[in-house]
Amino acid sequence: MTAVGTHNEKTRVAWLEKTLQRIPAGSRILDAGAGEQQFRRFCTHLNYVAQDFGQYDGTGDVRGLQMGKWDQSNLDIVSDITAIPEPNASFDGIMCIEVLEHLSDPILAFREFSRLLKPDGQLIVTAPFCSLTHFAPYHFYTGFNRYFFEKHLNACGFRVDELVENGNYFEYLAQEVRRIPNVAERYANIRPTRLETYAVRLVLSMLGRFSARDKGSSELLHYGCLVLATKK
Repeated sequence: MTAVGTHNEKTRVAWLEKTLQRIPAGSRILDAGAGEQQFRRFCTHLNYVAQDFGQYDGTGDVRGLQMGKWDQSNLDIVSDITAIPEPNASFDGIMCIEVLEHLSDPILAFREFSRLLKPDGQLIVTAPFCSLTHFAPYHFYTGFNRYFFEKHLNACGFRVDELVENGNYFEYLAQEVRRIPNVAERYANIRPTRLETYAVRLVLSMLGRFSARDKGSSELLHYGCLVLATKK
């Protein structure tokens, strides 16, 4: 079966690892909304600080997609992301990975990041263009496009240096087509028939063929934005 629709996380993580390696050794970096600190492994050359509000327990309100278990017992800072108890200009870099959709006011978070960063400090952000309900009740936005970042990062004192649109329209549709069997079983209490399973494979094959010849459909829809910005 074609791999279309399976590259979202792999591409995002590879970009993040490469971007973090470009930050000079010894720099102090804040992982804002760090969760279980899964990206700490890319920061061994940095002075890593993990922050989160620490209230998500893995089950949330049970609705939508939940993790089941969630361990936040090893955070350095437990606080609201818009009021982090650190002095002005106390970090060389900040990363905020797949967090914005869980914030009731992401623009306030950008302002806080601007306060916390030294001049020329770097902000690394990724966020979905569109997302299913997850980590509820802490899920407030379905996603963000390039115009959100270009407008609000600039207004909060940042220069966008790199903005990558991860995936494209066909890749995103394929990702969701792959979810159909599980969603059908959970919400309709039914499993696809043999013919329906074949239809899913046929659609994935079609989407893979279209994606291979894609020429810019990411402007309509994609997995999410990968952003590197500098504090002006």
